[in-house]
Amino acid sequence: MVDVFYTAKVILRTQLLNYKKHSIMKTTAKEVQKEKSNINIEDVLSETENLINTIEAEKENKGIFKVRTANKCIEDAKSRPIPKMLFGELWFENELCILFADTNLGKSILAVQIGNSISNGRYIHGFILEAEKQSVLYFDFELSDKQFENRYSIDFEQHYKFDNDFIRIEINPDADIPENETFESFLNTSLERSIIETRSKILIIDNLTYLKGETEKSKDALPLMKHLKALKSKYNLSILALAHTPKRDLSKPITRNDLAGSKMLINFVDSCFSIGESQSDKSLRYIKQIKARNTEIIFDSENIAVCQIDKPHNFLQFEFLSFDSELEHLKQVTKEDRETNIIRAKELNEKGMSQRQIAKELCIALGTVNKYINSSN
Repeated sequence: MVDVFYTAKVILRTQLLNYKKHSIMKTTAKEVQKEKSNINIEDVLSETENLINTIEAEKENKGIFKVRTANKCIEDAKSRPIPKMLFGELWFENELCILFADTNLGKSILAVQIGNSISNGRYIHGFILEAEKQSVLYFDFELSDKQFENRYSIDFEQHYKFDNDFIRIEINPDADIPENETFESFLNTSLERSIIETRSKILIIDNLTYLKGETEKSKDALPLMKHLKALKSKYNLSILALAHTPKRDLSKPITRNDLAGSKMLINFVDSCFSIGESQSDKSLRYIKQIKARNTEIIFDSENIAVCQIDKPHNFLQFEFLSFDSELEHLKQVTKEDRETNIIRAKELNEKGMSQRQIAKELCIALGTVNKYINSSN
């Protein structure tokens, strides 16, 4: 089959090129006019090239796989633009990225700030913006419009003026869900419709839990991430999705294991970063890079970005302060903390909780729970 395609391609291309050459050599205006009336050679060549490309593409598709030589992969990639930074090295164009943190640490504040930066074309201090000014779709499943107004005004007056390229989308409580659709499927359909009609390439989803209620379970996380990746590929999107983290041990550095449903979610994303709360100063937050594919890890444990949340006028935002070591912002476990955990572990064990449940409740390792329960008074 490959030989047939190749032979047909060579013969067809040769004949058309010879035909074009022959047409150019015609001498009389009558003959030229006659040929033009019958066929447009440029259109034929164009259609032929399209046909050849289609045949070659079909040859590459092997069921679920796309089979190409390494050199062909590079040649194809060369025709596409180099991804530009949207939020420093933390999020690039054409990436599916996750931002995760515990409740009330400022995920939504930072996400709106990033969307505002992209839509007005102005970078956030401390983080590079390479992409041009463009439309941003912000799917807000967390705040009401009144709560949103409060964050970006001074006591509901002197409101911040967003660029019109920042488009906020919320659930319409009066919308009727078709009888043959579930809420989740209707939500996904509406999301795709918004992408098509606005032609936006930047999506921020606040947050993943609304799209799929049980992201901590692999069976629920898998179809969700497949759907987002499919949307990214289909419409050439850059997606930033917000996610929660379960209770974690604040004396330990943030890792990919702290993302709810991490075993499935983290494998599907291109990049991931997190917000942590400083235990040395509760007013401070720090941003840490967890996963990257377009760059090396810049904001690692030895180079976290320390910020504070402030509202200098009418815009609630993260303000970059400095770089620091994550160790300086972790909780220091005292002897009293350890003794309290031992007592609490034994109490929960007596109530019938499993050691795994106790570990999750106290944010300590499973082996530590076993040691605490079996320790003498």
